Amino acid sequence: MDARTRVYAALRRQPADRIPIFMWFHPATARHLAESLEIPVSRVGEAMGNDIVQTWVNNNYAMEGIVHEHDGEGHTDAWGIRWVKQYYFNQIVHFPLAGASREAVLAYRFPYDQAEALLALMEPVIAHAGDRFIGCDVSPCVFEMYWRLRGMADALADMAADPDLAWTMFGRCADFAIALGAAACRRFPLDWYWTGDDIASQTGMMMHPRTWRTQIKPHLARVFAVGKAAGLPVAYHCCGALRPIIPDLIEIGMDVLNPVQSNCPGMDPLDLKREFGRHITFMGGVDTQELLPHGTAAEVRRATGRLIEGMTADGGGYILAASHTVPPETPDENIFAMYEAAGISREEIFDRAAEIRGRHSVILP
Repeated sequence: MDARTRVYAALRRQPADRIPIFMWFHPATARHLAESLEIPVSRVGEAMGNDIVQTWVNNNYAMEGIVHEHDGEGHTDAWGIRWVKQYYFNQIVHFPLAGASREAVLAYRFPYDQAEALLALMEPVIAHAGDRFIGCDVSPCVFEMYWRLRGMADALADMAADPDLAWTMFGRCADFAIALGAAACRRFPLDWYWTGDDIASQTGMMMHPRTWRTQIKPHLARVFAVGKAAGLPVAYHCCGALRPIIPDLIEIGMDVLNPVQSNCPGMDPLDLKREFGRHITFMGGVDTQELLPHGTAAEVRRATGRLIEGMTADGGGYILAASHTVPPETPDENIFAMYEAAGISREEIFDRAAEIRGRHSVILP
């Protein structure tokens, strides 16, 4: 099987020659692997056996796609949000609408003039069309985009004290994601349409599910509808304990749920598979908080093997991925143990890296 066939088998809940993989590596992890494999950072996913290639075209690129070398370095993005590297990730230090009046919030304009530059981020991705499964990520879509602009406290306060304002701004956030997504669906040979909207913490949802259903779900449904209209599977990313709204997400068209943060209440992957596996494909579930960075290689191998076995009990319906980016403190032995459980040996990875070096006559970026 090639990569596209393998992923499509998972989406149809059918067996494949091996479990499809889409692993996200923290930039520091990717740099370390690139040095070990003697390949450019941009080719790490390929060497490690990723079957899927995609990138962000919405505000997420500013959080994880723009890499700063040192803590304290940062940038202001096209939305007016200021990001600064703190430890391993870019964090928001300035929310352009925090504390703003109602009138100022409503006067805010999304960066539609940057749409072409944002969509151009897909060019390196579509170079893999034909041999890899291609996705376009339009997240953050609704609530998560609004709180990045407004600040979490003000965004939640708007939902309670000024729901009309929140509704209007959620709609505008969705409209921007829809504009990018519709253009991407027209232009690029996509295999799926990736969305996302973090609305949960590690202990529960950030709001009552009823509030989410009335204020956010209708806008998210409009975002999903773009992918559905293009005939594409719709993938949705939300960290945390979102179990109460999984049936709602299925109702509005979700085909793939990521990242299945297994250490959160209600998010045991095997339980979710038993309850919802007839309707959706799961992607994720390998714990990045304890198992990968702190477990032994044997523990990682056993846990990953059990996860794959349980999540494919019906023949398919699962894509191997971690519950977040693989963190820099993860031992190499644990990374390779996870891949071994998926049927990819260390030798295969190094052989693939050698092929990449030979094909491109490149050692390091």
